[in-house]
Amino acid sequence: MPRRPFRFGVTAPSPDAGTDWIERARRVERLGYSILVVPDHFRDHLAPVPALTAAALATTRLRVGSLVFSNDFRHPAVLARDAATIDVLSGGRFELGLGAGWLRAEYDQTGIPFDAPGTRLERLEEAVTIIKGLFAGERVTFAGRHYTVTDLEGRPAPVQRPHPPLAIGGGGRRTLSLAAREASIVGLVPRARRDGGGLDLADLSDAATREKLAWVRAAAGDRFDSLELNALIQAVVVSEQREAAADQLAARFKVTREIVLESPYVALGTVEEICATLRQRRERYGISYFTVFERDVEAFAPVVERLAGT
Repeated sequence: MPRRPFRFGVTAPSPDAGTDWIERARRVERLGYSILVVPDHFRDHLAPVPALTAAALATTRLRVGSLVFSNDFRHPAVLARDAATIDVLSGGRFELGLGAGWLRAEYDQTGIPFDAPGTRLERLEEAVTIIKGLFAGERVTFAGRHYTVTDLEGRPAPVQRPHPPLAIGGGGRRTLSLAAREASIVGLVPRARRDGGGLDLADLSDAATREKLAWVRAAAGDRFDSLELNALIQAVVVSEQREAAADQLAARFKVTREIVLESPYVALGTVEEICATLRQRRERYGISYFTVFERDVEAFAPVVERLAGT
């Protein structure tokens, strides 16, 4: 895989939804991050579409995106129109992240059926086909197992052509294979538990990551070199006591110290050590796009300053 320049994003859940959202977006831009992304959960967050629109209008360079829209929460025709509108209003700074949905509690609370993983992934695959067709400005007619669209024209047309970058993230083979075939950005995350109860943190390891990349490479075929690989960093600890910090994270995640130190989802050590580690991970895995949680935005900023664009 050709070595891509580093870029960095911030995912900003919004438990304190209020007037500081605009300033938070501007701070992310000032600190040199490439993109601000928001999740799509019902628990204590700003709704993603208006939040992303507001962030885009309050900034000039910062890209905005979803990490990720849960496909089951919206019809793909509705999401395509919303996504294209954000792209237009932002002047072509939007990235569309899509996922099949994984957190069962939200489904139960809203009465949305939490179907088997295979069914949710079938819906996601159909949704991607519909959304791409609408982004192209075509009149889309589609009859699948889950969605039916008849002679629907995609309006407005997005600014970015052929469409805004599409990111699909996941931890399982089927999701990552879909991402490899259809997305421009493949997000690597620990595998979600089948019962919808959360993430399997035993899936943080180097071996698990290499297995995921093998799935992506096999499914992508000739387009593998064009993919941008992303990892969501679960923990950032800037410390001169790297080994001790690794032990603390290992206890928190209920994994071994070795898994913590090798995991692409952890950034640990001094700023210089973290920079060296990310360079090694880019060489080893091809991951050049890293996202951190908003709680880590200040601690990680010196890394962004040194590595962004290099």
